[in-house]
Amino acid sequence: MAPERETGPRERVPVGATAAGRPRTPRLDQPRPPRRRYLPEWDPEAFGRLSEKIARFLGTGRFIVWMTIVIILWVLWNIAAPAALRFDNYPFIFLTLMLSLQASYAAPLILLAQNRQDDRDRVNLEQDRKQNERSIADTEYLTREIAALRMGLGEVATRDWMRSELTDLTKELEELRRHDGHPVFPAERTERSPGRDADDR
Repeated sequence: MAPERETGPRERVPVGATAAGRPRTPRLDQPRPPRRRYLPEWDPEAFGRLSEKIARFLGTGRFIVWMTIVIILWVLWNIAAPAALRFDNYPFIFLTLMLSLQASYAAPLILLAQNRQDDRDRVNLEQDRKQNERSIADTEYLTREIAALRMGLGEVATRDWMRSELTDLTKELEELRRHDGHPVFPAERTERSPGRDADDR
């Protein structure tokens, strides 16, 4: 027997033992293998779609018409047919059992379809709420931008403002010329005093 060496307070490993000889523990870096399932599996999404189709068909007038025709034929057959061919004599217990079975299956299918529709409505409402929040945020941003543009445009010199300023300056210059008696504009100076200009030259 190989001598043992202590690796810890409670674990003793034989000297010369390899990793293959140690008890195997599940590795944490690898996924677990799938477990065996003894119960049948089904796709809940496919079952939900089937339940919605059945619930939609149960809520149509076509289903009511077909069910009424089947019940009338059932009752007429079990009343008017020969006794040897009747399979559900009055008071039609088998028909009552079939209608009860149909109702017992129809109610859960309708509830399942309603639950799926409620889930879809909840998701749609959440998306609409987020879309409304984004729209409100965009509207507030655009409102702030428009207000900033208006404030900026209020400080910009417009054409009418420039025209009015130039008109006021022209009027002031004309008034100065009238009071002083001297021409204000250089063009008028050259036109009225050519001799002086010639002396200056």
